[in-house]
Amino acid sequence: MTRWARRPEGSNWGEFGEDDQLGRLNLITAERRLAAVSEVREGIAFPLSLPLDFPKGEYAAGPRKQPVLASTALGHNHRFLPSVPDVVSDDYVVLHLQYSTQWDSFAHHGAVFDLDGAGEPAVCYYNGYRADVDVIGDPQGSIPPHADALGIETMAQTGMQGRGVLVDLQRAVGRDRVAVGHDQLTEIMAAQDVTVEPGDILCLHTGLTEVMLEVGDELTHETLDQCAVLDSQDDRLLQWITDSGVSAIVADNLAVEPFSLDPAPGANSVLPLHTHCLFKQGIPLGEMWYLADLARWLRAHGRSRFLLTAPPLRLPGAVGSPVSGVATV
Repeated sequence: MTRWARRPEGSNWGEFGEDDQLGRLNLITAERRLAAVSEVREGIAFPLSLPLDFPKGEYAAGPRKQPVLASTALGHNHRFLPSVPDVVSDDYVVLHLQYSTQWDSFAHHGAVFDLDGAGEPAVCYYNGYRADVDVIGDPQGSIPPHADALGIETMAQTGMQGRGVLVDLQRAVGRDRVAVGHDQLTEIMAAQDVTVEPGDILCLHTGLTEVMLEVGDELTHETLDQCAVLDSQDDRLLQWITDSGVSAIVADNLAVEPFSLDPAPGANSVLPLHTHCLFKQGIPLGEMWYLADLARWLRAHGRSRFLLTAPPLRLPGAVGSPVSGVATV
């Protein structure tokens, strides 16, 4: 190993190879894709993304902004030549890649860790890839930021297709703000007859993106502070994620877990689940997916599994991406 002499406790660094950039996505094998395809019985497809200009309201005033469309030099309703009837419209977009329904790459969330065991902690990411070496960010703006390793294109090249397994948290707790820990999650899964196997993509329906669509421009930060999240302070839950073998986790809320810039005294992270999944285990996270219609159909038909196809943009160097996933049942 050249990037690290020691790895964080509870991590799987090096287990898929010293230069691995896919983490638990390695578990989505050809066999697991065939198992996912076998879940398609009706041929019904469910789109799993919000419109790209959602959420609206107060969320749009945050650091991530809504897409802005504009015409290219070709313009709109443009006639090539007066002698022929051809007309073209052509546009481009200024896009914040993690504004709406999204995937986080492993370059999105790292930590400060003593990779060399020499008492000099460094900013680093999954499998020991380093800031300013592998993930470039220039605060002065003279060098465009880019991830030379762990960028979103590494996920895109896998196809991001496998078996999705949905746990309907809204069905269990309604739209109340509940931090679901290990015991409650396993109880809900047992009650809904849900099991996950290594390589599965765990999908959590809480109802929040449905709320976003319902309130539209009236969305407030208080509105966003409802519906279930995973209790990322529960070490047993984090260990269950490790032991389960899930290849990715998707939720229809903001961050899968609660997020606060005022962590509890002694906390090691403001986003412990992000640290556990993206930094330690190489488990991609999907956020703000639209799962309501799929959840209703699965419930009505006594099912929880489906074929999930959800590649991000193959945009070299990006740390996140919008995604227009499709569930096929």
